[in-house]
Amino acid sequence: MNRRPIIAGNWKMNTTLSAATALVTDLAQSLKGQTPSAEVVVCPPFPFLMACKTAATQSGIKIGAQDVHYEKNGAFTGDISAEMLTSIQCDYVIIGHSERRQYHHESNESLNKKIKAALTANLHVIFCIGESDAQRSAGETFSVLITQLTQALSGIESLISATTFSVAYEPIWAIGTGKVATKEQAQDAHQVIRQTLAKLLSKDAAETIRILYGGSVKADNAKDLLSQPDIDGALVGGASLTVAQFLPIIESI
Repeated sequence: MNRRPIIAGNWKMNTTLSAATALVTDLAQSLKGQTPSAEVVVCPPFPFLMACKTAATQSGIKIGAQDVHYEKNGAFTGDISAEMLTSIQCDYVIIGHSERRQYHHESNESLNKKIKAALTANLHVIFCIGESDAQRSAGETFSVLITQLTQALSGIESLISATTFSVAYEPIWAIGTGKVATKEQAQDAHQVIRQTLAKLLSKDAAETIRILYGGSVKADNAKDLLSQPDIDGALVGGASLTVAQFLPIIESI
């Protein structure tokens, strides 16, 4: 199956306005005249989305948000709706990152509503799932992934398509720790995710939906990870904050 990979940079709570626009501008310049094998996405903090979208104009770089609220509007101080994101031509949104689950107590049920809101607004969702170190040690990795997917997609299966939905497998023990899943561990998890998507959706849908790996991805490990048959790209954290580190990951496809 020919799935075009996605290389997405999650900037988290980093950069300033000037640093964010400079990073996108420099990345666009580095990619100028090229047609990358991967779809390139950057996900800046909310205040810089519009400036980064402008800086990315005509570069092919897509812009994503790091979260979205499930309500269209209302008394939700500090939150951002899907309509707000689409009004500034945002392309992607990350939903369910483990840091959001941990620090903001997001549940699979609330993430289900976020996915529905984002897909209804025609945003492309990158939905994050992954197990903790304790869960892996207990042999619960696959059951955790299956539960997270099943509960998050419950009742909205008809909205899911390869053009608007991707999954990011991010083992929590590998995020920002320097630890990286071996290519075999990552492939096994991705295979289970694809098998679960086939059961929840259809075999055809599962074969076309892209599944990314995230967790301390860097230039020196990207090629091995991305060579696996069920790994269709990467969700990159710290290494996406400089062109010098991010570009080699894009070029490793």
